[in-house]
Amino acid sequence: MIDLETTRPPCPPFTEAAALQKIRAAEDAWNSRDPDRVILAYTLDSEWRNRGEFLRGRAEIAEFLTRKWALEQDYRLIKELWAFGETRIAVRFQYECRIGEQWYRCYGNEQWEFAENGLMRRREASINDVAISPCDRRFLWDATGPRPLNHPGLNGVGSPAQGND
Repeated sequence: MIDLETTRPPCPPFTEAAALQKIRAAEDAWNSRDPDRVILAYTLDSEWRNRGEFLRGRAEIAEFLTRKWALEQDYRLIKELWAFGETRIAVRFQYECRIGEQWYRCYGNEQWEFAENGLMRRREASINDVAISPCDRRFLWDATGPRPLNHPGLNGVGSPAQGND
């Protein structure tokens, strides 16, 4: 695990294009399912709330992600911009995973706050899980890499509000 804090562009203040770039970089890192890669986007003392779990610092975050991806097999994630400000970005996301033989689609929202160097210093995530049948899966790209550029975002795959869940 690398414990250096380096600048991670784009840095605040965010434009819409910079926020979109930050979100796609986060999505690609999470889809790698590599905790050592993911934690490099966070400050050394980053604070997290993930559901009901509270974490502080890269070591706790890496431990959490290791546990998460050991449990949640075949994980695939899509993140989408919800709103942004000078130092903050809000995203909505969906991911699919399998726990044992049961597939889930998980719906969530995250609020991110960034330090001046572009590293995330705070992340708060609220997530709901819905059991789905294998035939209801939407995220079918190869799980060894990022979402393909030609794969639709969340608006292209549907949402509960559209009545197709």
